[in-house]
Amino acid sequence: MNKFAYGVDFGWVSQLESMGIHWVDEAGTLIDPYVAAKRLGADSVRLRVFVDPPKSAYWQKRDGTVCMLGFCDPMSVLVAAKRVKQNGMRLMLDVHYSDHFADPEYQEIPSDWLMDNDVMLEQRVRLHTLKLLWMLKSEGITPEWIQIGNEINPGILLPYGSLSEHPKDLVRFLNAGFEAVKEVDPAIQVMIHLSRLYDSKETEPFLDNFFENGGKTDILAFSYYPYWAELETREKTGEPYTHSKESVKERINRIYNTYQKPVMIAEIGGYESEPEETRGFIQDTIEVLKELPGDNGRGIFYWEPEVNSAILPDGYPLGAAELVAENTLRFTDALSVYSEQV
Repeated sequence: MNKFAYGVDFGWVSQLESMGIHWVDEAGTLIDPYVAAKRLGADSVRLRVFVDPPKSAYWQKRDGTVCMLGFCDPMSVLVAAKRVKQNGMRLMLDVHYSDHFADPEYQEIPSDWLMDNDVMLEQRVRLHTLKLLWMLKSEGITPEWIQIGNEINPGILLPYGSLSEHPKDLVRFLNAGFEAVKEVDPAIQVMIHLSRLYDSKETEPFLDNFFENGGKTDILAFSYYPYWAELETREKTGEPYTHSKESVKERINRIYNTYQKPVMIAEIGGYESEPEETRGFIQDTIEVLKELPGDNGRGIFYWEPEVNSAILPDGYPLGAAELVAENTLRFTDALSVYSEQV
Protein backbone atom coordinates (compact mmCIF):
# COMPACT_ATOMS: atom_id res chain seq x y z
CA MET A 1 0.00 0.00 0.00
CA ASN A 2 1.29 3.45 -0.92
CA LYS A 3 0.72 5.89 1.91
CA PHE A 4 -0.86 9.12 0.66
CA ALA A 5 1.52 12.09 1.02
CA TYR A 6 0.46 15.33 2.68
CA GLY A 7 3.34 17.52 1.64
CA VAL A 8 4.88 20.96 1.75
CA ASP A 9 7.53 22.47 -0.49
CA PHE A 10 10.07 24.20 1.76
CA GLY A 11 12.68 25.41 -0.71
CA TRP A 12 12.74 28.93 0.73
CA VAL A 13 12.95 28.07 4.44
CA SER A 14 16.72 28.08 4.93
CA GLN A 15 17.20 31.36 3.07
CA LEU A 16 14.36 32.99 4.99
CA GLU A 17 15.88 31.87 8.27
CA SER A 18 19.23 33.39 7.25
CA MET A 19 17.37 36.70 6.76
CA GLY A 20 16.02 36.65 10.31
CA ILE A 21 12.53 35.43 9.43
CA HIS A 22 10.93 33.23 12.08
CA TRP A 23 7.57 31.58 12.71
CA VAL A 24 5.24 31.47 15.70
CA ASP A 25 2.32 29.27 16.66
CA GLU A 26 -1.19 30.40 17.61
CA ALA A 27 0.03 31.33 21.10
CA GLY A 28 2.79 33.50 19.68
CA THR A 29 5.55 31.10 20.69
CA LEU A 30 8.50 30.60 18.34
CA ILE A 31 8.22 27.37 16.37
CA ASP A 32 10.30 25.56 13.77
CA PRO A 33 8.40 25.73 10.44
CA TYR A 34 8.86 21.98 9.98
CA VAL A 35 7.22 21.37 13.36
CA ALA A 36 4.45 23.85 12.52
CA ALA A 37 3.74 22.05 9.26
CA LYS A 38 3.67 18.66 11.01
CA ARG A 39 1.16 19.98 13.53
CA LEU A 40 -1.05 20.94 10.59
CA GLY A 41 -0.83 17.40 9.25
CA ALA A 42 2.08 17.51 6.78
CA ASP A 43 4.16 14.33 6.64
CA SER A 44 6.37 14.98 3.59
CA VAL A 45 8.67 17.74 2.32
CA ARG A 46 9.63 18.64 -1.23
CA LEU A 47 13.03 20.26 -1.83
CA ARG A 48 14.18 21.67 -5.16
CA VAL A 49 17.78 21.48 -6.28
CA PHE A 50 19.50 23.56 -8.97
CA VAL A 51 22.72 22.68 -10.78
CA ASP A 52 24.87 25.75 -10.00
CA PRO A 53 22.64 28.57 -8.77
CA PRO A 54 23.82 32.15 -8.19
CA LYS A 55 25.67 32.52 -4.90
CA SER A 56 23.31 35.32 -3.95
CA ALA A 57 20.35 32.93 -4.17
CA TYR A 58 18.46 35.54 -6.18
CA TRP A 59 17.62 35.47 -9.89
CA GLN A 60 16.29 38.12 -12.25
CA LYS A 61 13.76 37.10 -14.88
CA ARG A 62 13.66 38.49 -18.40
CA ASP A 63 11.01 41.04 -17.41
CA GLY A 64 13.18 42.36 -14.58
CA THR A 65 11.36 40.59 -11.76
CA VAL A 66 13.75 39.49 -9.02
CA CYS A 67 13.01 36.11 -7.44
CA MET A 68 14.38 34.53 -4.32
CA LEU A 69 15.65 31.06 -5.21
CA GLY A 70 16.22 29.62 -1.76
CA PHE A 71 19.42 27.88 -0.74
CA CYS A 72 18.97 25.13 -3.31
CA ASP A 73 22.48 24.20 -4.40
CA PRO A 74 23.22 20.49 -3.85
CA MET A 75 25.11 20.90 -0.55
CA SER A 76 22.44 23.17 0.94
CA VAL A 77 19.77 20.71 -0.11
CA LEU A 78 21.68 17.95 1.67
CA VAL A 79 21.51 20.00 4.89
CA ALA A 80 17.79 20.57 4.41
CA ALA A 81 17.22 16.89 3.59
CA LYS A 82 18.80 15.94 6.93
CA ARG A 83 16.36 18.27 8.62
CA VAL A 84 13.45 16.59 6.82
CA LYS A 85 14.50 13.19 8.10
CA GLN A 86 15.27 14.49 11.61
CA ASN A 87 11.64 15.61 11.74
CA GLY A 88 10.44 12.15 10.73
CA MET A 89 9.11 13.26 7.35
CA ARG A 90 9.36 11.79 3.86
CA LEU A 91 11.42 13.50 1.18
CA MET A 92 10.72 14.46 -2.41
CA LEU A 93 13.69 15.72 -4.45
CA ASP A 94 12.67 18.12 -7.23
CA VAL A 95 15.54 18.29 -9.72
CA HIS A 96 15.57 21.43 -11.86
CA TYR A 97 18.12 20.71 -14.60
CA SER A 98 18.96 24.40 -14.60
CA ASP A 99 20.80 27.00 -12.51
CA HIS A 100 17.51 28.63 -11.50
CA PHE A 101 13.78 27.96 -11.60
CA ALA A 102 12.75 25.69 -14.45
CA ASP A 103 9.12 26.03 -15.48
CA PRO A 104 7.04 26.47 -18.66
CA GLU A 105 8.72 29.83 -19.34
CA TYR A 106 12.28 28.83 -18.46
CA GLN A 107 14.00 25.52 -19.20
CA GLU A 108 17.49 26.91 -19.62
CA ILE A 109 20.64 24.82 -19.89
CA PRO A 110 22.97 25.20 -16.87
CA SER A 111 25.89 27.49 -17.59
CA ASP A 112 28.46 24.70 -17.25
CA TRP A 113 26.58 22.59 -19.84
CA LEU A 114 26.10 25.25 -22.50
CA MET A 115 28.74 23.89 -24.91
CA ASP A 116 27.39 20.33 -24.79
CA ASN A 117 25.59 18.58 -27.64
CA ASP A 118 22.54 16.37 -27.19
CA VAL A 119 24.54 13.19 -26.48
CA MET A 120 26.58 15.00 -23.84
CA LEU A 121 23.46 16.52 -22.28
CA GLU A 122 21.90 13.09 -21.94
CA GLN A 123 24.99 12.02 -20.02
CA ARG A 124 24.84 15.20 -17.94
CA VAL A 125 21.31 14.35 -16.83
CA ARG A 126 22.37 10.85 -15.90
CA LEU A 127 25.54 11.84 -14.05
CA HIS A 128 24.00 14.83 -12.27
CA THR A 129 21.13 12.66 -11.02
CA LEU A 130 23.53 9.94 -9.87
CA LYS A 131 25.73 12.47 -8.07
CA LEU A 132 22.80 13.99 -6.20
CA LEU A 133 21.45 10.65 -5.05
CA TRP A 134 24.80 9.21 -4.03
CA MET A 135 25.52 12.42 -2.08
CA LEU A 136 22.32 11.87 -0.12
CA LYS A 137 22.91 8.12 0.20
CA SER A 138 26.37 8.72 1.66
CA GLU A 139 24.65 10.57 4.52
CA GLY A 140 22.06 7.85 5.03
CA ILE A 141 19.26 9.68 3.19
CA THR A 142 17.11 8.16 0.46
CA PRO A 143 14.28 10.26 -0.97
CA GLU A 144 10.96 8.53 -1.35
CA TRP A 145 10.31 10.39 -4.61
CA ILE A 146 12.32 12.26 -7.21
CA GLN A 147 11.18 14.48 -10.05
CA ILE A 148 13.13 14.37 -13.30
CA GLY A 149 12.58 18.00 -14.18
CA ASN A 150 10.13 20.63 -12.99
CA GLU A 151 7.02 21.76 -14.90
CA ILE A 152 8.51 20.45 -18.12
CA ASN A 153 5.59 21.15 -20.49
CA PRO A 154 7.87 22.62 -23.21
CA GLY A 155 10.64 20.09 -22.53
CA ILE A 156 13.96 20.39 -20.69
CA LEU A 157 17.39 21.77 -21.59
CA LEU A 158 15.99 23.84 -24.42
CA PRO A 159 16.36 23.74 -27.35
CA TYR A 160 17.91 20.25 -27.30
CA GLY A 161 15.12 18.70 -25.23
CA SER A 162 12.27 20.67 -26.79
CA LEU A 163 8.93 18.90 -27.11
CA SER A 164 8.17 20.70 -30.37
CA GLU A 165 11.62 20.48 -31.98
CA HIS A 166 13.25 17.35 -30.56
CA PRO A 167 10.49 15.19 -29.04
CA LYS A 168 12.46 11.94 -29.10
CA ASP A 169 15.55 13.55 -27.54
CA LEU A 170 13.35 14.95 -24.78
CA VAL A 171 12.28 11.43 -23.87
CA ARG A 172 15.91 10.23 -24.05
CA PHE A 173 16.93 12.90 -21.54
CA LEU A 174 14.08 12.03 -19.15
CA ASN A 175 14.78 8.31 -19.41
CA ALA A 176 18.44 8.96 -18.60
CA GLY A 177 17.31 10.46 -15.33
CA PHE A 178 14.87 7.64 -14.62
CA GLU A 179 17.52 4.99 -15.23
CA ALA A 180 20.05 6.81 -13.03
CA VAL A 181 17.59 6.83 -10.14
CA LYS A 182 16.86 3.12 -10.48
CA GLU A 183 20.58 2.39 -10.64
CA VAL A 184 20.98 3.95 -7.20
CA ASP A 185 17.81 2.54 -5.63
CA PRO A 186 14.94 0.87 -7.51
CA ALA A 187 12.57 1.66 -4.64
CA ILE A 188 12.70 5.43 -5.24
CA GLN A 189 9.57 6.53 -7.06
CA VAL A 190 10.35 8.61 -10.16
CA MET A 191 7.95 11.16 -11.58
CA ILE A 192 7.67 13.61 -14.42
CA HIS A 193 6.00 16.90 -13.53
CA LEU A 194 3.83 19.12 -15.71
CA SER A 195 2.11 22.39 -14.93
CA ARG A 196 -1.50 23.37 -15.67
CA LEU A 197 -3.43 20.29 -14.65
CA TYR A 198 -6.56 22.11 -15.75
CA ASP A 199 -5.50 22.38 -19.43
CA SER A 200 -5.52 19.17 -21.47
CA LYS A 201 -4.02 21.01 -24.46
CA GLU A 202 -0.95 21.65 -22.31
CA THR A 203 -0.53 18.21 -20.81
CA GLU A 204 -1.78 15.61 -23.26
CA PRO A 205 0.55 16.37 -26.22
CA PHE A 206 3.48 16.01 -23.83
CA LEU A 207 2.24 12.75 -22.34
CA ASP A 208 1.29 11.28 -25.71
CA ASN A 209 4.79 11.93 -27.03
CA PHE A 210 6.39 10.69 -23.83
CA PHE A 211 4.71 7.30 -23.87
CA GLU A 212 4.80 6.88 -27.66
CA ASN A 213 8.59 7.20 -27.47
CA GLY A 214 9.10 4.79 -24.58
CA GLY A 215 9.07 7.23 -21.69
CA LYS A 216 9.70 5.72 -18.27
CA THR A 217 8.12 6.99 -15.06
CA ASP A 218 6.45 5.65 -11.93
CA ILE A 219 4.14 8.61 -11.29
CA LEU A 220 2.62 11.48 -13.25
CA ALA A 221 2.78 14.72 -11.26
CA PHE A 222 1.06 18.04 -11.91
CA SER A 223 0.75 21.59 -10.63
CA TYR A 224 -2.69 22.95 -9.88
CA TYR A 225 -3.18 26.60 -8.96
CA PRO A 226 -6.73 27.92 -9.46
CA TYR A 227 -5.38 31.47 -8.96
CA TRP A 228 -3.02 31.23 -11.95
CA ALA A 229 -5.56 29.21 -13.93
CA GLU A 230 -8.01 32.09 -13.65
CA LEU A 231 -5.45 34.66 -14.83
CA GLU A 232 -4.11 32.50 -17.66
CA THR A 233 -7.49 31.34 -18.93
CA ARG A 234 -8.93 34.85 -18.95
CA GLU A 235 -5.86 36.12 -20.84
CA LYS A 236 -5.99 33.32 -23.43
CA THR A 237 -9.72 33.00 -23.99
CA GLY A 238 -11.40 35.92 -22.29
CA GLU A 239 -13.34 33.39 -20.21
CA PRO A 240 -12.98 32.95 -16.45
CA TYR A 241 -11.74 29.75 -14.81
CA THR A 242 -13.54 28.62 -11.69
CA HIS A 243 -12.39 25.66 -9.64
CA SER A 244 -14.84 22.83 -9.23
CA LYS A 245 -14.38 19.36 -7.85
CA GLU A 246 -16.05 17.99 -10.97
CA SER A 247 -13.52 19.61 -13.31
CA VAL A 248 -10.56 18.37 -11.26
CA LYS A 249 -12.08 14.90 -11.15
CA GLU A 250 -12.55 14.88 -14.92
CA ARG A 251 -8.94 15.86 -15.53
CA ILE A 252 -7.35 13.48 -13.03
CA ASN A 253 -9.54 10.55 -14.02
CA ARG A 254 -8.87 11.17 -17.71
CA ILE A 255 -5.12 11.25 -17.10
CA TYR A 256 -5.19 8.10 -15.00
CA ASN A 257 -7.46 6.18 -17.36
CA THR A 258 -5.51 7.22 -20.46
CA TYR A 259 -1.96 6.63 -19.25
CA GLN A 260 -2.50 4.07 -16.46
CA LYS A 261 -0.03 5.67 -14.08
CA PRO A 262 -0.44 6.87 -10.49
CA VAL A 263 -1.12 10.60 -10.14
CA MET A 264 0.25 13.14 -7.68
CA ILE A 265 -0.30 16.88 -7.28
CA ALA A 266 3.28 18.06 -6.76
CA GLU A 267 2.30 21.72 -6.41
CA ILE A 268 -0.87 23.39 -5.23
CA GLY A 269 -1.57 26.72 -3.57
CA GLY A 270 -4.14 29.43 -3.04
CA TYR A 271 -4.34 33.14 -2.39
CA GLU A 272 -2.81 33.91 1.02
CA SER A 273 -5.75 36.01 2.24
CA GLU A 274 -8.34 33.31 1.39
CA PRO A 275 -7.36 30.30 3.52
CA GLU A 276 -10.88 28.90 3.70
CA GLU A 277 -11.24 28.90 -0.08
CA THR A 278 -7.83 27.27 -0.36
CA ARG A 279 -8.81 24.60 2.17
CA GLY A 280 -11.84 23.88 0.03
CA PHE A 281 -10.10 23.18 -3.24
CA ILE A 282 -7.32 21.25 -1.50
CA GLN A 283 -9.97 19.07 0.13
CA ASP A 284 -11.64 18.54 -3.24
CA THR A 285 -8.34 17.56 -4.84
CA ILE A 286 -7.45 15.16 -2.04
CA GLU A 287 -10.84 13.46 -2.33
CA VAL A 288 -10.49 13.08 -6.10
CA LEU A 289 -7.00 11.59 -5.77
CA LYS A 290 -8.13 9.17 -3.07
CA GLU A 291 -10.99 7.97 -5.27
CA LEU A 292 -8.55 6.60 -7.84
CA PRO A 293 -8.48 2.79 -7.66
CA GLY A 294 -5.63 0.87 -6.08
CA ASP A 295 -4.13 3.76 -4.09
CA ASN A 296 -3.07 5.38 -7.36
CA GLY A 297 -3.67 8.89 -6.07
CA ARG A 298 -0.33 9.35 -4.35
CA GLY A 299 -0.40 12.71 -2.61
CA ILE A 300 -0.45 16.48 -2.66
CA PHE A 301 2.20 19.15 -1.92
CA TYR A 302 1.55 22.80 -1.06
CA TRP A 303 4.19 24.98 -2.70
CA GLU A 304 5.95 27.24 -0.16
CA PRO A 305 3.16 27.56 2.42
CA GLU A 306 5.52 29.15 4.95
CA VAL A 307 5.66 32.52 3.17
CA ASN A 308 3.70 35.73 2.82
CA SER A 309 3.98 38.14 -0.11
CA ALA A 310 5.14 40.95 2.19
CA ILE A 311 8.56 39.33 2.70
CA LEU A 312 9.30 38.32 -0.89
CA PRO A 313 10.92 40.52 -3.54
CA ASP A 314 8.42 39.45 -6.21
CA GLY A 315 5.41 39.54 -3.90
CA TYR A 316 4.41 35.92 -4.58
CA PRO A 317 0.85 35.78 -3.15
CA LEU A 318 0.09 32.07 -2.80
CA GLY A 319 1.76 31.21 0.50
CA ALA A 320 -0.20 30.05 3.51
CA ALA A 321 1.21 32.30 6.23
CA GLU A 322 0.38 35.74 7.57
CA LEU A 323 2.81 38.42 8.71
CA VAL A 324 1.97 39.01 12.39
CA ALA A 325 4.95 41.19 13.34
CA GLU A 326 8.22 42.32 11.80
CA ASN A 327 10.00 39.26 10.35
CA THR A 328 7.41 37.04 12.05
CA LEU A 329 5.08 34.67 10.24
CA ARG A 330 2.28 32.36 11.34
CA PHE A 331 0.68 29.64 9.24
CA THR A 332 -2.94 30.22 8.26
CA ASP A 333 -5.59 27.51 8.44
CA ALA A 334 -5.13 26.58 4.77
CA LEU A 335 -2.95 23.57 5.53
CA SER A 336 -5.03 22.34 8.46
CA VAL A 337 -7.12 20.43 5.92
CA TYR A 338 -4.30 17.87 6.04
CA SER A 339 -4.87 17.04 9.70
CA GLU A 340 -8.56 16.43 9.06
CA GLN A 341 -7.93 13.51 6.69
CA VAL A 342 -8.64 9.97 7.79
